[in-house]
Amino acid sequence: MTVPNLVGCRAVTPWWRKRSVVITAGCLIALITFGARTSFGLFTEPLSDLRGWDRGTFAFAIAIQNLLWGLGQPAAGAIADRFGPARVLAAGGAVYALGVALMGLAQSGTALAISGGVLVGLGLTGGSFTIVIAAFARLVPEDRRSWAMGLATAMGSLGQFVFAPLGQAFISAYGAATALVMIAGCVAFVPLLATALGGGDAVDDGPPGSTIGAVGEALRHPSYVLLTCGFFVCGFHIAFVTTHLPPYLTDLGMSHGVAALALGMIGLFNVLGAYMSGVLGGLYSRRLLLSGIYASRAAAFALFVVLPASPVTVLAFAALIGLLWLSTVAPTSGLIAVMFGTRHLGVLFGIVFLSHQVGAFFGVWLGGVVYDATGAYELMWWLSIALGLAAAVVHLPIQERRVLVTA
Repeated sequence: MTVPNLVGCRAVTPWWRKRSVVITAGCLIALITFGARTSFGLFTEPLSDLRGWDRGTFAFAIAIQNLLWGLGQPAAGAIADRFGPARVLAAGGAVYALGVALMGLAQSGTALAISGGVLVGLGLTGGSFTIVIAAFARLVPEDRRSWAMGLATAMGSLGQFVFAPLGQAFISAYGAATALVMIAGCVAFVPLLATALGGGDAVDDGPPGSTIGAVGEALRHPSYVLLTCGFFVCGFHIAFVTTHLPPYLTDLGMSHGVAALALGMIGLFNVLGAYMSGVLGGLYSRRLLLSGIYASRAAAFALFVVLPASPVTVLAFAALIGLLWLSTVAPTSGLIAVMFGTRHLGVLFGIVFLSHQVGAFFGVWLGGVVYDATGAYELMWWLSIALGLAAAVVHLPIQERRVLVTA
């Protein structure tokens, strides 16, 4: 009888379960899901013109998408904490792909709100980089955790750089409706990649207890509340710029190519910004890093509004804001892990992300309302400046230490 070689009585991990494969698959999911979503701003004008909608109709659908993404994220995070991220990512990716495809087929504002708003929003709750970050927090040792979170965020940014020109190329070659169906085909790879996230050895640190107990403890902690409030501003900034920067630039007389290039530049430079944020978050104070990021955003918006608009200033703004774009994610999620551990990180980060998405809802929706009412976006830029300064102040009192759990 042949005895299997157990190599020192230890099971050999299959290659598709190795940590490097898990991280690679997670990064690809972040690239696809975030990249596809950030291309939606390119469809504001061509899809609205094709269907005869005003910009408020498209903006409202994207606002619903952001709001539902946020509302569903705590539940998706809790399910991922309990049952693992693979099933959550697979189901979310499938719903996400379906919603994007139906956006291209929508003939009315209601159909667009259901497809691009409800379905895509719910799909993003389970099939987005937020679940990937929570998984990495449990799969990667503490000394490399901030780096891994920054890497996942950077890959999401790289997706923006990839999908911005890709989406514009699809629109130019096949029209807005067909382009959305083609982007949906890219998102359909997410469930396949998600199978790899079922591997790896999870490490849960932090106090044991129920999810409800962990959430209650967090909501009673002032630093967690301040962090949640600050992330509202991040969502407001990102959603407003992603959705309304392309039409803002075309209103200034610039080409669609410049608008697509600007979105791509934001994604490209955020690859560096998000990665460096993850590295710096492992070395220096995360609260001070976040405060500096929000203050720098306010300065970038102010310069963009004051300086004369030209392709040069647009691309310079895109590069600068790109460095600050998703650089908030790694230090924000890292602070949650510092304060509460990783056992319930999915749901705790999900609640903070809900605040982010409420901000995103108002950033997208108010952008459309202000434009339809005034015919310009200037008021929104100044509101973004004020919120950036407020967020810089809010992060200063946050305490970076483990929370003592109440018995």
